[in-house]
Amino acid sequence: MKIGVPIEIKNSENRVGMIPSGVFELTKRNHEVYVQTNAGFNSGFLDEEYIEAGATILDSIEAVYDIADMIVKVKEPIEPEYDLIKENQVVFTYFHFASSEPLTMAMIKSKSICIAYETVEDNDGSLPLLIPMSEVAGRMSVQQGAKYLEKPIKGRGILLGGIPGVPPAKVLILGAGIVGYQAAKMASGLGAQVTIMDVNMKALRYVSDSMPNNVVSEFSSEYNIRKHISDTDLIIGGVLLKGAKAPKLITRDMLKEMRPGTVMVDVAVDQGGCFETTHPTTHQDPTYIIDEVVHYTVANMPGAVPYTSTMGLTNVTLPYVIKLANEGWEQACENSVPLGKGLNIVKGKIVYKEIAEAFDMSLETA
Repeated sequence: MKIGVPIEIKNSENRVGMIPSGVFELTKRNHEVYVQTNAGFNSGFLDEEYIEAGATILDSIEAVYDIADMIVKVKEPIEPEYDLIKENQVVFTYFHFASSEPLTMAMIKSKSICIAYETVEDNDGSLPLLIPMSEVAGRMSVQQGAKYLEKPIKGRGILLGGIPGVPPAKVLILGAGIVGYQAAKMASGLGAQVTIMDVNMKALRYVSDSMPNNVVSEFSSEYNIRKHISDTDLIIGGVLLKGAKAPKLITRDMLKEMRPGTVMVDVAVDQGGCFETTHPTTHQDPTYIIDEVVHYTVANMPGAVPYTSTMGLTNVTLPYVIKLANEGWEQACENSVPLGKGLNIVKGKIVYKEIAEAFDMSLETA
């Protein structure tokens, strides 16, 4: 198979879909890998390393898409890439279709094979290709939240961990999945007073059993959320519904109940966000303020730490890339139930239930 690795052209996206060691594993299996020049540069990987691993370097994104049977990326294609994607071409990347009707319609029109990292699902219900980026984003949410609580950036002016004689900040985390757990781990390590909410009692029990005493678990409900927001300094949204839009747990009217300078970090922004006032931002312009509440809603948070993120991502995607290359997408998705669940759009047809429901469209079978 011919595999293409283009530069990520989404704003401030510094990751790359494959590292030289991945190229080596594919080329030693007699596959051909075509990498756009400087695709790995911002993640710390030079063209010379790709060449040494067996890749062919191409000068343009058009050339990569034109030659490849399968495109391996990090983020969803954006508008300049729509017309580059060919019929029957496999595109393996994060898509988050439910949050973007234009992307969904463009991929339907392309008649390509869209396999989404975020819906590849193991037998235990875990999402193995989402986990490492959720770990990065969860940890970064506290790092960024602590920064934007500083007064020069319109935050409350509170130090997350406090000091002797001065109480620490209060952190409210919505969702006790990978993002929420990692956020709680970071916030508690810095000494904050943390409340983590979820409707999954199994997840809350795990939090209670494994976290230090400055982390309290609480069942999530609108009543309980409203009870906390009036004196919370940092709110982190980390709720995920597989393949579907995130629920709006913080509504616009709730902002009036918060103190000026409260910071909200929405890690679910890729799936539409779990705050009603969320809209995607970039690393160049990461925040905006509504009702004196600071919103941090960068859609590709892990892109700010591309070396760590790229290594973490490609560690888990490579086995699936090899399987797709060795067997072809149809056989690979038939033989692997987790990979089969990654199929979202196939040759112009939506084959993933939550995406069809998001846009009130018909569901087909792959």
